Amino acid sequence: MAQQRKRNPNGAGTITKRKDGRYQAAVYVLQPDGTRARKFAYGKTWAECDAKRRELLDKADSGIPVPTRSAKLADWLPYWLENVIKPRRKLSTYDKYEAHVRLYLVPRLGTKRLEALGVADIRRFLNQLERDTTAATAKESHRVLRTALSAACREELITRNVASLVEPPRPRSRELSPWTLDETLTFLAAARKDPLYAAFVLAITMGLRRGEIVGLRWADVDLEKRVLYVRQQTQRRRGVLYDDDPKGRRRRAVPLPAMCIAPLRWHRMRQQDVRERAGEKWEGNGGYVFTTRTGRPVEPRNLYRSFTRVAESAGLRVVRLHDARHGCATLLTAAGVAPRVVMEILGHSQISITMDVYTHVVQDTQREAITHMDRLLRRRPGRQ
Repeated sequence: MAQQRKRNPNGAGTITKRKDGRYQAAVYVLQPDGTRARKFAYGKTWAECDAKRRELLDKADSGIPVPTRSAKLADWLPYWLENVIKPRRKLSTYDKYEAHVRLYLVPRLGTKRLEALGVADIRRFLNQLERDTTAATAKESHRVLRTALSAACREELITRNVASLVEPPRPRSRELSPWTLDETLTFLAAARKDPLYAAFVLAITMGLRRGEIVGLRWADVDLEKRVLYVRQQTQRRRGVLYDDDPKGRRRRAVPLPAMCIAPLRWHRMRQQDVRERAGEKWEGNGGYVFTTRTGRPVEPRNLYRSFTRVAESAGLRVVRLHDARHGCATLLTAAGVAPRVVMEILGHSQISITMDVYTHVVQDTQREAITHMDRLLRRRPGRQ
């Protein structure tokens, strides 16, 4: 006669065999609100079910909450935004994540529970979103969801991040078409009398971002040692102009090109004259390099508007101000500057970003190297 299994002691849970042949374990576990509730686990064999029972008991003994039923995405995502992202990430990051949660993730996946969300659910979501919007939007929503589920894993609400198992869409790379050297020189000549001429020179020669230019202070510029310190950027979010860390929180010190010195000196003298004429109307106490007539920081959008106006007046094709940043990297790479150095000048977080964006310049350099190799091999007598 087969020996019956001993009954587990009180509080250790029970294991029973279901009508469908599977085994079911039941254990009382701690809930996030401090109460205790019964949690079920299932297995094809008694041993598999017993292992899950022991795992639940270990968490209960350690005081780790184990929800009997996971939250819906519509509940978890707003909680994650307010309690995980908002206190620790930049406002621009929070706004971007919040938009994807509100517009795409909650409307399309909000009814799904964390533990029930599967790979197929996410794959269908991404395919539909790519058809309705763009591959870039679908890829960004995938990144937001993956980040949110990673936080759920850390809080032990789920055991795995299914979003990491799904390959995101691959958007087409944007074709870069920065100004040529001749176009750049034409623009600088046309912008020489513009009040923001020094800002345009910094954008073209140093590849500074728009927010980094607007947020620049005189304390960050050492004209004697010819060094510029990128310590912050100025952004407008939710109708408020505010200072923030540079993108990726990468503060950096960059040598000033010689052609930046004279425009900055001229701009400082002009600003002092404007300040004296403004008198009591001057509001600039932050020491910003680029200000309005009353000393307030220049609006980031107005910097781009001035850039566009000068380009149109010079008969040039209009490009984004950010394309001046691409043009800077293109000129540096074409001049033989190492990609690692270009990365540090521009403040990229990874060398792969520098290489991916400026591959066409690298390919030209490689073509020249192969041509040089061909010439060397053909010099040897007897080779055809």
